[in-house]
Amino acid sequence: MDFSRRSFLTAMGLGTAAAVAGCATTSPSGSSAADPTGPVEGDITFLCALFEGATGKETLEGNLLKQFNEKYPDVNVTVDYTDYGSLNEKITTGLASGLMPDVVTLGVGWIPPFAFKKAIAPLPESLATRYTYEERVLEPSRFDGTLYALPMVLDTRIVAYRKDFFEEAGITGTPQNWDELREVAKQLTVKEGGKVTRVGFDPFSIDLRQCWETFLFGNSGELFSADGRQVLFDSPEGVASLQIFLDMMADGSADFAVSTEAGQPTTLQQGTSAIMMTNNSLYVQLQQQSPELVDKIGTFVLGNTNPAMLQGGTMVSQSASSKNPAAARALVEFLGSPDAVLVASEQRGSVPAISDLKDSEYVQGNPMVAFALENLSKARSEGGTPAWMEIREKIKPTLETAIVGQQTAQQAIDQLAGIANDAIGRL
Repeated sequence: MDFSRRSFLTAMGLGTAAAVAGCATTSPSGSSAADPTGPVEGDITFLCALFEGATGKETLEGNLLKQFNEKYPDVNVTVDYTDYGSLNEKITTGLASGLMPDVVTLGVGWIPPFAFKKAIAPLPESLATRYTYEERVLEPSRFDGTLYALPMVLDTRIVAYRKDFFEEAGITGTPQNWDELREVAKQLTVKEGGKVTRVGFDPFSIDLRQCWETFLFGNSGELFSADGRQVLFDSPEGVASLQIFLDMMADGSADFAVSTEAGQPTTLQQGTSAIMMTNNSLYVQLQQQSPELVDKIGTFVLGNTNPAMLQGGTMVSQSASSKNPAAARALVEFLGSPDAVLVASEQRGSVPAISDLKDSEYVQGNPMVAFALENLSKARSEGGTPAWMEIREKIKPTLETAIVGQQTAQQAIDQLAGIANDAIGRL
């Protein structure tokens, strides 16, 4: 078991394709030969990292799959529920054992690694124009110009702030670049008895990988080259995107210890920060935990040289080795349709991946979701290399060495670049 888990997880980050090749045949061009034509029937499995808990299960099985079966009564879908912490391991274990689920949910950045290994099947390009997907949303659904997934829900990383704290300080506008962010954060930092009781800026309540990437993109930086074979983040833009956190910690306007875990009342809610990096699900959290603050919290897209909003989310793909590819394709198409996307978004407080849904009651009733949809043109996605599944796990701990003072920003970025180059070199 040790071998299959450790060795294969490494392999899926960038090692041999032998395990996957045993799961699916390929055409001379290298594309999967899984044939989606034929009768839509048979048993299929769906590995799902959405629809959490009892409510989610009822939403998927009691609502969506019931609709799917009304159209395709000869398909039996068995759902394997998981979370993002276990999703990669479940997929790679399935690949190693030859029991890859027929349909899988994947995160943004995950398509190149699994498409490179031929674990997932190409989809017809016509599906990309079937609904009003923003091109920014479709970018992470492709590998080498081929569509491999349909986006379902988005989870954007944005900046939120306390309007009342801004008003009290006489600040009338939101920061437009890093210099303004630092100045405003210093102005909003509160000390009592020599101790900071409110930081001006909390960048640490979201994953440090995602926070740094947001700043990188907002500083006109890139993670990788277009072909995913060259590291580009080891640039002055990449170093500066980490250094700013160190600088703000040094002047007291940010503090690594001032952060909260997902689901807990945020630092904005507690009043221990005035500005924070967050995601669009904050609005639902405010309604549930702090309704008195709903009208006191605003949002904006931050950039330095280029405003950028990080776009995460969940996509749905078809296994290249499905024994019932027509049924699997039908489920992928169904889950990427507006009705399914809207239901999935409502269940999680996420952003629907179809822009026509901006006029829906759900979007209009959630200002942070509406804000994210309005700003999708500024959205950027992580990933971009077949080596991503290995690299992504190393980003946060490597960057943290600089945050806690073990390395400089330059040293941490150089170390991360070395890790990434080694991973890419094993492709």
